[in-house]
Amino acid sequence: MKNDEWLTPPEIVRALGTFDLDPCAPIVRPWDTAANHYTIEDDGLAQAWHGRVWCNPPFGREAVKWLRRMAEHGNGIALIPARTETAMFYECVWGIADAVLFLKGRPHFHFVDGRRADFNSGAPICLVAYGEDNAEALRASGLGFYVVSSAAAPATQHTETK
Repeated sequence: MKNDEWLTPPEIVRALGTFDLDPCAPIVRPWDTAANHYTIEDDGLAQAWHGRVWCNPPFGREAVKWLRRMAEHGNGIALIPARTETAMFYECVWGIADAVLFLKGRPHFHFVDGRRADFNSGAPICLVAYGEDNAEALRASGLGFYVVSSAAAPATQHTETK
């Protein structure tokens, strides 16, 4: 896909409750995902984050920067590809997040004009909760088949030798 600005389906955000901030919101959006939004023009990674955060970062190599920031902030939910074997997952999700919910099916994201894409996301998607209240929001959402509490498991230290 040549477009990196996609809207989260509104039914996903609605099912999770209200958010105070979306630090990587599209410039143009027919619906709000939070009370406050930072766009690419604001550089959400350079701004102060506050309250409960919704984060649907650009997928790809930059996603880990957003997920690191979300883990550091500790209060919110991120929507990311469910690539559980990746370095990003091991660094920012497993043993760090309070819960992970694997979405039922593959969602159809929306163009910035609100039109639903004809094609689905092309990959499984998960929601990652930081903070117990957000873990509870995942459990209560009805959006997925399986919720995993990962913060209870100890993080494994990896050491590279050269």
